[in-house]
Amino acid sequence: MIAYDLQCINGHSFEGWFEDRKAYEKQKKNGFISCPICDSTSIARVPSTFAIKSSSSLKDMVDPNEDLSNINRKIVDFVEKNFDDVGSDFAKEALKMHYGVSEPRNIRGVSTKEEEKTLKEEGVQFIKIPMPIVPDTDA
Repeated sequence: MIAYDLQCINGHSFEGWFEDRKAYEKQKKNGFISCPICDSTSIARVPSTFAIKSSSSLKDMVDPNEDLSNINRKIVDFVEKNFDDVGSDFAKEALKMHYGVSEPRNIRGVSTKEEEKTLKEEGVQFIKIPMPIVPDTDA
């Protein structure tokens, strides 16, 4: 079973449960998925919220009254400390984990738009987080 976050053309969000990705695609193609609010069958998958398994929770690290730039810095620090940097091999490593060729782990890296398209088509979920540019100190 797989759960997808869905949204209709009118902006209503809801969740759908499917046997697998193929079942979702077939039901969508045949117009069997409809918005529970407006009955629209023009449906799209939207990014799901994600959780990071760790000894400390990101939620516990962030004060809701804190400045947004400080929150962004904490997220970046967390990712840098808790995710393996696979660089330009991100898509390759993500696909290997998705298909059980390698053990699942937290990874970070870069990918091209074409690689991101492939990951989406294969059902690999990922999230893009803008990382700050660190100035070169060797100059």
